[in-house]
Amino acid sequence: MGNQLEFRHFKYFLSVAKELHFRKAAEQLYISQPGLSRQIKQMEDDLGVKLFERHNRKVELTEAGKYLQKELTANFKQLDDILNHVKLINKGIDGSLKIGYVGSAMQELIPELLLKFRETNPKVLINLTEIDNQRQIQALLDKEIDIGFVRLERIPKGLEMHAALEETFSLVLPADHKISSKNFENLSQLKSEQFILFDASYSESYYEKVMQIFDDSGFFPTILHSTVNAGSIFRLVENHFGISIVPTSLQYGYSMKIKFIELKNIPQRTTLKIVWNTKNTNPALINLKKLIS
Repeated sequence: MGNQLEFRHFKYFLSVAKELHFRKAAEQLYISQPGLSRQIKQMEDDLGVKLFERHNRKVELTEAGKYLQKELTANFKQLDDILNHVKLINKGIDGSLKIGYVGSAMQELIPELLLKFRETNPKVLINLTEIDNQRQIQALLDKEIDIGFVRLERIPKGLEMHAALEETFSLVLPADHKISSKNFENLSQLKSEQFILFDASYSESYYEKVMQIFDDSGFFPTILHSTVNAGSIFRLVENHFGISIVPTSLQYGYSMKIKFIELKNIPQRTTLKIVWNTKNTNPALINLKKLIS
């Protein structure tokens, strides 16, 4: 890289790369369009690389431009995180930790882990957000969260996963349902019922595992509703819209007119997993990982 390039050139490049329109980018940057065009041309000349294909009414990134946009975006995000961490340290805070999770992780796993973390990291700010599995993965890749708690079998390259809690499934029935833990024998007793399940978008691998439970029971369920929210499932069950199958840990933390029957005698189990980005250098994450590994 030549000596003429400055930080502002990268900001200008990212703005044009995002808008793919010099006038719109110039308006956002509060500079003139000719001035922006000159700065981008200077950047290309200094690098000896063509970053944009310019047409009469269209601007496109070259392959080199696409790569530079991707890497600069990631590195600017890391720089923002570093500067935010510096500000927290200046205020007497040892940093922050952004956590994404599916609802069942909050019943036992996360509280226990954070209590241990607090013992040695009392001045770290912790932000908790309930997010579905797939959005957690994207947020981890984009470094919008530091760590995630998911129910997935596979994750993209660049992420690392640790199995944290394997558990059984449980039936969820209205409190006054004729089937109880005393007279329940197998799932086929409920084949005429309508089911309310986590949507396949919640986690395809989780959904397939639940479908295996029905396959082993000899019937395909009538699925009345699908959702990614446990509270919605329980409210629908409570009001006799159907019944459900969920991870057993979800029976805690809700107070509704429903009952749970643990499916101990089936082979299927579901596992809560902890996931993080291997390139994330947040010191708070590094300290938390020591409690996990």
